Amino acid sequence: MGKNKLKKFADMETIDFVFQYPFSRLQQDGFPLKGRWHQDFFGNDNPIVVELGCGKGEYTVGLARRFPDKNFIGIDIKGARMWTGASEARAEGLRNVAFVRTSIELIESFFAPGEVSEIWITFPDPQMKKVRKRLTSTRFMDLYRKVLADGGTVHLKTDSPFLYRYTTLMVGLNDLPVECDTDDLYASGLADDILDIKTHYEKQWLARGLTIKYIRFRLPATGDLQEPDEEIEQDTYRSYSRGYIQMPQLFDENHNSDQPI
Repeated sequence: MGKNKLKKFADMETIDFVFQYPFSRLQQDGFPLKGRWHQDFFGNDNPIVVELGCGKGEYTVGLARRFPDKNFIGIDIKGARMWTGASEARAEGLRNVAFVRTSIELIESFFAPGEVSEIWITFPDPQMKKVRKRLTSTRFMDLYRKVLADGGTVHLKTDSPFLYRYTTLMVGLNDLPVECDTDDLYASGLADDILDIKTHYEKQWLARGLTIKYIRFRLPATGDLQEPDEEIEQDTYRSYSRGYIQMPQLFDENHNSDQPI
């Protein structure tokens, strides 16, 4: 492990709003703030919004700046990435922010039923070959139901046509109430002060000419969820160079388009 990562991990231990709980520790001690985030940490009754797979925390921190009347918690397993957002929040003195370093599958260990009002899923791996690992699969929807308020909001922002198509099919098949849906966010006129927050990877995709997709829907607490069975075309730029797929004119004729990235 590089010295820079070690320094970040050491610094994370000093940030009082960063919680690092491996599975073994959860089994032994549990998480003390489960069901008590409002009274024991934030000190208010404001809605709790969770960003899953928060990466560098661009949305967690960006939303916290814009909405001091809400509380924001970023979750990711990658501590070195999370350090970026945590450091920004500390430098700015934001008091409505927290980060949890853990696996998303363990979300029920950190929140009580109904404790979360909204969930953001920003640019996740589309997991084209593994339905159970898709963060918008029915498996994960059932996990979210265990912590999300009845009818709570789920946001997906993605560059992946595959994941967007899969999610719209899943939402439609299960009659989940849709509040917003676009396959080209920045051409739709829907981008606003919230949706215009751009993550590190989003800026890269936009620079390569990719469109950004967004869907916002509500998740009822009950009802059996079904998986869509439609075959979905896979993202070619996940297998080949994104630069080649989006702007092949920049590559010479000897470029090997079969070379995976």
